[in-house]
Amino acid sequence: MQELFTSLSTYGYIALFVYSLGGGFFGLVAAGALSYAGKMDLTASIVTAGTSNYLGDMILFYLARYNRQLVEPYMKNHRRKFALSHLLVRKYGDFVIFIQKFIYGVKTLVPIAMGLSKYSFVKFGILNAPASALFALFFGLLSYKGGEQIINFFSFLKNNIWLYPVILILLIGGLWLYFEKATKKR
Repeated sequence: MQELFTSLSTYGYIALFVYSLGGGFFGLVAAGALSYAGKMDLTASIVTAGTSNYLGDMILFYLARYNRQLVEPYMKNHRRKFALSHLLVRKYGDFVIFIQKFIYGVKTLVPIAMGLSKYSFVKFGILNAPASALFALFFGLLSYKGGEQIINFFSFLKNNIWLYPVILILLIGGLWLYFEKATKKR
């Protein structure tokens, strides 16, 4: 476990930046716990994750707007999720930029859906900045405050390795059920 902490504190900010381009929830939680343990700096972690999250959403929006052919194969595999994203955009308007940061599984689809629409690139960029900052600040501080519990949980998992598949099945099953319910035809 100590080797993991050492390598994460050495390369942690780079890994956090790359991981946060696609959302970064778990990376940010890990960075907050490592900050609690004194292996990383909390402020640097929050700034890194927020900046990367902002850039990732802007890249997705740009790709959807100007390189639609790159996005279309992905859209075919996730039609129901894109439909949910479009419904969220219609229902909540500009506020969906803030909401999507906190919904796992749609946070990468909403920028694509907005990029495919006639939504303003500049307006998206302006609203995406505080949304990314809020996301990074909220989960960074929350995971820092709960750092001891997170570290204890992973120590418990280290001693009970049989729980990994159970947790994975529960996580995937829960996400599957959520998307089945949220995208079910009415």
